[in-house]
Amino acid sequence: MISVSPIPHTEPPRDCPLCPRLVALRHACQAEHPDWWNAPVAAFGDADAWLGIIGLAPGKHGANRTGRPFTGDYAGDLLFATLAKFGLSNDRYESDLGDGLALSGVVIINSVKCLPPQNKPTPQEINTCRRFLTAQIAALPRLRVFVALGRIAHDSFLRHWGHRLADHPFGHGAVHDLGEGRVLIDSYHCSRYNTNTGRLTAAMFEDVFARACKLRDERLA
Repeated sequence: MISVSPIPHTEPPRDCPLCPRLVALRHACQAEHPDWWNAPVAAFGDADAWLGIIGLAPGKHGANRTGRPFTGDYAGDLLFATLAKFGLSNDRYESDLGDGLALSGVVIINSVKCLPPQNKPTPQEINTCRRFLTAQIAALPRLRVFVALGRIAHDSFLRHWGHRLADHPFGHGAVHDLGEGRVLIDSYHCSRYNTNTGRLTAAMFEDVFARACKLRDERLA
């Protein structure tokens, strides 16, 4: 398997040593599932993207297995179906790197590149990995609208820009003007847990991307 990143020069190496706890889990997964990706998961999408989707981290049986963000688990089913509905992909998602999926105007970047235990990175791990988020946003100068999937993504993204979290409280559907023509929209994460409990519905998720497309039309016209 190879990286699918549109900006490969900004990615960490496959054997990134920066977070000891994540390295230990990576090695354990490599021993248990030697045919999985089991490495930092690269950004995925369009090098000319106007919309940046900021995720949390790879899921064990999703991106950590396949090597592509949100690929192979329920969160990807909902995310990629929603992107297709708004014309932001070629609608070829089949949970496999060989599906031919391509995004249009969109890039997906995780706040943490490696699988964390129990899907819960520590604050130190989030801070350590932010260097890659920063490099990737800088390498994609057309990005103007961002969607943060969950509070961790929201917080890490705001810290990247140097904004005070207290000035931009997280809330599903909240829109934050970051200045210089950039806007952040919050969404609950599209996890199976959130959808099964009714915290997030498909309609709520679609509303976030409808707002993103409206902002695109206003700011990139």
